[in-house]
Amino acid sequence: MSVYTTVGRDELAAWLQPLGLGELVDHAGIAAGMQNSNYFVTTTSGRYVLTLFERLGDTVELAFHLALQERLAKAGLPCPCPLIDQAGERWRPLAGKPAALLTCLPGSAIEVPSAEHCRDVGRALAQLHQAVAGIPDALPNPCGSAWRQQVGATLMPLLSPDEAVLLKDELAFQAAQDWSLLPRGVIHADLFRDNVLWCGNHLSGLLDFYFAGEDVLLFDLAVTANDWCADSAALAELIAGYESIRPLTADERAAWLPVRRAAALRFWLLRLEVRHRPRVGSVVTIKNPDAFRRLLTRFRLAPESLPR
Repeated sequence: MSVYTTVGRDELAAWLQPLGLGELVDHAGIAAGMQNSNYFVTTTSGRYVLTLFERLGDTVELAFHLALQERLAKAGLPCPCPLIDQAGERWRPLAGKPAALLTCLPGSAIEVPSAEHCRDVGRALAQLHQAVAGIPDALPNPCGSAWRQQVGATLMPLLSPDEAVLLKDELAFQAAQDWSLLPRGVIHADLFRDNVLWCGNHLSGLLDFYFAGEDVLLFDLAVTANDWCADSAALAELIAGYESIRPLTADERAAWLPVRRAAALRFWLLRLEVRHRPRVGSVVTIKNPDAFRRLLTRFRLAPESLPR
């Protein structure tokens, strides 16, 4: 979450009127994340999160992502739910961008997760996969394999010689992978520690579904493992939590290392793109891509298998 688009108090107050939430008390930009503009909005009826979609200009994409969160919230998962106005709309233009207001969940993110945190995140991820199974009109993962190949090729000339060699080799390796036997469905694709809220040891929120799309389910687990699991013990807990809801197949276990490499590659590329093609905003979070380059290199040099 960042702020690329500034929203004035008067225009926000007018935009809020069809939602019937009382008077605007305050709004403040949220300095976290990378893709959309986000604000905490407080009215006389409560606190909410306003999202202005900087890249999701397509109405089909907007409809999918907002309907996905509504479905998950109604299924009992702790996910933000979009508010619907008097005309039945989940979003409307604001400051020249599509915008939606969503419920604000309690809790805060944790920096250093415990084994219990990892197990609970694994369980929640599997529950998410089950809750959205068969969702109609699912869109593909916007940063899937085709995106990784295309963005990787465009970034190659901008990198140092060592980085370019690494990227070229990894893109070739990934292009040769066959994931056709792996279970597929809608994935979150960005379940990092800063996208999960906790009240004490209770998981109270799953946030930021705007990278969600259809892909292999194992990719989602790998994305999560790459951020949550600092060691093999934490990874074992994450996998145990996930498999308590959805056991992995033999094909998924065999594909674990290539998929984990693909997940590291995806975030290395995303952060490289932000570094080399930055967008202007009033409050923008820039994250260092080098951590994912190092993680990718580690997986390439020290293969690992899934814990049982």
